[in-house]
Amino acid sequence: MIQAKFSLEKSHVQFLNQFKLYGFKDKSEIVRIALGRLQRELERQSLEESAALYAQIYEEDAEIKELTESALLEWPE
Repeated sequence: MIQAKFSLEKSHVQFLNQFKLYGFKDKSEIVRIALGRLQRELERQSLEESAALYAQIYEEDAEIKELTESALLEWPE
């Protein structure tokens, strides 16, 4: 694994020092899990923003709406 150096607030260090209390094997495991969760959350937010933008474009653009609806009519059931 790659090691990284970064600065933390005192409260973060105090939390990390309680890793066993939360069932983690070490401080690094907490950080890895937290970063993984943050990454998934940011990706989810990005997808939601993208979907909202596409929905807005669809609602505002009559040509795209018409094209989509005509394609749906030809879609096999």
